Amino acid sequence: MNDPTLPLEGLSPVNGKAIVARFDGGSLSSDSGLIALAEVDKRLRVAATLAACIDDPRRPEMVSHRLDEMIGFRMCMIAAGYEDANDASRLRTDPLFKMAGGRLPCDEDLASQSTICRLENLPDRRMLLAMGHAMIGLYCRSFRTVPSQIVLDIDDTFDTVHGEQQLRLFNAHHDEYGFQPIVVFDDEGRFVAAVLRPAKRPRGREIRAHLRRLVRSIRQHWPHTRILIRGDSHYCAPEVLDWCRANGIAFIFGVATTSTLRKRVATVEASTTRRFERAKTKTKVRRFKEFHDGAASWSRTERIIARVEVGSQGCDTRFIVTNLPGGRARTLYERVYCRRGMAENHIKSWKTHLAADRTSCSKATANQFRLFLHAGAYWLMWGLRAAMPKRAALRLAQFDTLRVRLIKIAARVVEMKTRICLHLPTSCPDHAILRIVLSRIPRLAM
Repeated sequence: MNDPTLPLEGLSPVNGKAIVARFDGGSLSSDSGLIALAEVDKRLRVAATLAACIDDPRRPEMVSHRLDEMIGFRMCMIAAGYEDANDASRLRTDPLFKMAGGRLPCDEDLASQSTICRLENLPDRRMLLAMGHAMIGLYCRSFRTVPSQIVLDIDDTFDTVHGEQQLRLFNAHHDEYGFQPIVVFDDEGRFVAAVLRPAKRPRGREIRAHLRRLVRSIRQHWPHTRILIRGDSHYCAPEVLDWCRANGIAFIFGVATTSTLRKRVATVEASTTRRFERAKTKTKVRRFKEFHDGAASWSRTERIIARVEVGSQGCDTRFIVTNLPGGRARTLYERVYCRRGMAENHIKSWKTHLAADRTSCSKATANQFRLFLHAGAYWLMWGLRAAMPKRAALRLAQFDTLRVRLIKIAARVVEMKTRICLHLPTSCPDHAILRIVLSRIPRLAM
């Protein structure tokens, strides 16, 4: 019973009329929004950027699928919600995926799962380092003009694994084996870098080495741009603080609470608690204190800001350290440091909505390449969202919402002698915004 033209069973009639449904529509696709992602890639050149870093060992006269075409196919699959390479065997005949890759619907099918698998295992460590630099170059090209300052949020995320992958490590906090890649985004949600690493807390020397490579690569493009780095408390290592000061990098990090720091704010905590107890509304009371202090491992004292907040559940005190000159303590904490929390939303978009935690290859190099492929899919979705008008509701939408609203649109594909016609649903609720987005994608920087 594999004949798709047979009618579906079990459908109830509507107003006395029987329903006859068959899979005989012909050249149809469920993902016509891929045409918009293809236009984004033509502007940002994500697939071509990654492909240029890979040495192709194949004989040119025997090549059926170019590297950039396969990478573009894989990124479009991820963006459309098909994160498993096995899906390539079913999608390689889809007319919209072919068109997104620059092929006609009647042309040869796209790469199969086995070909995609060989691609993922092809890059070695040298090629991956080149990709890391190329991704930073892509980030810099995404700006129309050289910015006077950029803000980089560095964080890590746990990635559970269930096989015998290289670099996997047991993490007692998560009670799982996995990886803990370090990722970097800027404050506008642009993807900057990702490094696969074992599931353990990064030490100061490792963070310093990562930041050194990152900043060196950025300054090759923008030698005079000021850089501010934000991170939580386990990025506040003495090696990192010293390196930032020596290289003219501004920083603002969380600081782990210690008994010494608590003594510096004991008076403020007591007075804030009394103020909360006297208040009639019982809303939280927040106060700030600024002082210079330093841990025994630090080479010098630093500017530390304490945020003391008292509510019905008691007193909560947080500390941050920064080398930014001037600025009120409240402003630096609430409007600069706290915005670091947006990085968690960007990680969610990359990891949850685009399945960046699908690192199931046995080789560490293949899993690192997968991080870059999912980063490329992130850039496609980010470009689609960046093309939205500023007041459009979808300008702030999550990637999974964009996928459902703008990519998962059915279309009938009719290929003629001189053109290809896409017949989209007249009742599509977002046809107006898709029309606007396609007109605005050429404005993206490249």
